[in-house]
Amino acid sequence: MGELLRRLADVRAIRTGLPSEPDTAIRRADVERALRLRREVEAFERRWPEYRNDQPMAPGFSWGQLERQLADLVDTPAKQAMARELVSATRKMARFKPPEMVLREILCLSWALLDESFQPELEEGSAEMT
Repeated sequence: MGELLRRLADVRAIRTGLPSEPDTAIRRADVERALRLRREVEAFERRWPEYRNDQPMAPGFSWGQLERQLADLVDTPAKQAMARELVSATRKMARFKPPEMVLREILCLSWALLDESFQPELEEGSAEMT
């Protein structure tokens, strides 16, 4: 668990403090998000304790390569745009999560993007990927 999450979780006083600053609501929301993320990570680690590290590792790849491959696998411009956004969101939160949890999220977003029954509409003004 990252030090940042621990510090945010310990700032519980913000939740009970008087609203003396205009950004108190923003801080409260940030603390709530950090606490929720901490609970998700703890639940994951309870379900999936740390795996033996003597196993062969999977090859490394970049976030850009993941995005490129997902965009290539999907069948619509809307899903290509979604792939970009989902990879970006996963990347931003990955540093707070165990590697296996990130792997699970990548598998889940892949599954969602490749679901043929899910056909989102491309929003106006969204750039299409080629």
